[in-house]
Amino acid sequence: MVKVLEKVRVLDLGNFITAPYAAMLLGEMGADVIKVERPDAADPFRVHPTSSNSPFLLAYNRNKRGISLDYTTLEGRDVLYRLVKTADVLVINVRPGVAEKLKIDAATLQALNPRLIYCSITGYGKDGPYAKRPAFDGVGQTLSGLLSRFHNTDDPRVAGPALSDSLTGIFACMGILGALHERQHTGKGRCVDVNMLEAAMAFAIEPITHYLVLGEEQPFYFRGAASQAYLLRCKDGKRIGLHMSSPQKFWEGLAKAIERPDLLTLFPSREVRVERYDDLARELASVFLTRTRDEWVPLLEANDVPFASEKALAELENDPQVRHLGIFNQIEHPVRGTQRGLNRALRFDGDNQSAYLPPPSLGEHTAEILTELGFSAVDMEAMRAKGMIGAA
Repeated sequence: MVKVLEKVRVLDLGNFITAPYAAMLLGEMGADVIKVERPDAADPFRVHPTSSNSPFLLAYNRNKRGISLDYTTLEGRDVLYRLVKTADVLVINVRPGVAEKLKIDAATLQALNPRLIYCSITGYGKDGPYAKRPAFDGVGQTLSGLLSRFHNTDDPRVAGPALSDSLTGIFACMGILGALHERQHTGKGRCVDVNMLEAAMAFAIEPITHYLVLGEEQPFYFRGAASQAYLLRCKDGKRIGLHMSSPQKFWEGLAKAIERPDLLTLFPSREVRVERYDDLARELASVFLTRTRDEWVPLLEANDVPFASEKALAELENDPQVRHLGIFNQIEHPVRGTQRGLNRALRFDGDNQSAYLPPPSLGEHTAEILTELGFSAVDMEAMRAKGMIGAA
């Protein structure tokens, strides 16, 4: 397995998604990620939605070791400081002021380890009128304008997945990698600040830039019209997605595949197809209802049409291309048994394998990590008696 970050140690002091996801992405590239949790305040995803085998915990915490340590106490904080001195990166997601209160802020920890890259993730930034507000994924999506591009009805329900959280974790990982590269030349760490609002806005760069340039909001279906994208239900109720883009050859192929050459006359140019997107969508919808998806697929493929069969999540593992790419993996956990997951989306010299470690049980590697720091079994027993670390 290719581990391009094999000699990098990362401390994950995060909860929920943003910081744990950033740390996991580094772990999937081979970093030694240590998830630091307090015995009485573990990651809430450990019991969400159930008390065992939480899919939320599994999704964002693979390839980590785990230590249970109460770093809010003076003695526990000293242990954390000792661990910080061995680390390359620390990532944390708390509201502004919390890290300073706990004396685990960037200035304090970089004084102990000037090479430390300290990644702070917040909802809105470290200051400003909203800085102290609580923030979760839905808040980030809503404030950034991102949700307005996906939801335009009176239905109060919001569909997943957690876009704003995940995007923030990815941007945090990017910032950390940039700081690691710079440190090779300077020998000094950086404070990497990432917030959910800016990350979600950066992801919505196209509609925001549209507004900045033209002074108007994109209509709700503008992107679909501009890219000529459609999601069409077939006779059997299954759906096919088309993304026709602008080349005329794709429309000629589609017209041939669906036996509707008249569409090339009715909608002769990209400009007409964009302008009459609603009309064209209705035409295509009526056509695709005449055959099942399995009947449409070979016709579209034979005529070089940009399409895909819409897949339910349960169908992904049996998709030929997914199987060919080897996207899924499985890890054996000593307690939970076989746990399935995804390999990293990055390939290094063709290698995408990232099934190193299953998510750690709370404090699973506490003794191992403390031993690496030079603590003895007697030391650990004393810590355990004081409640500094979790039960063995």
